[in-house]
Amino acid sequence: MGCVMSYATGLGPRRPAPAGILAMSGFIPTVEGWHAELETRADLPVFITHGARDQVISVDFARDAHRRLEAAGLPVEYHEHTGGHQLDPRTLSRMTDWLAERAARFAP
Repeated sequence: MGCVMSYATGLGPRRPAPAGILAMSGFIPTVEGWHAELETRADLPVFITHGARDQVISVDFARDAHRRLEAAGLPVEYHEHTGGHQLDPRTLSRMTDWLAERAARFAP
């Protein structure tokens, strides 16, 4: 549920924009009364990683998020691996670099 919470807080209406969203094997919430505030997040970077054979949360959710976020103008880095509901070790180094880039913007 961490991915869903990241989307909910990072894209939620009247919420401050984070430095980025790291979305691992999850989906953008579809709760009645909630909507993603994409129009104010055009510069919000998003890193999505998901397994094509995920039996817990379908990869279709990640593909949909990728499509929706890019269509709204958000810079999305998308990594789909051949595994299931786990992190792909080959993606970890890219994820670490992506996080370091976000954190560097706040370094003194």
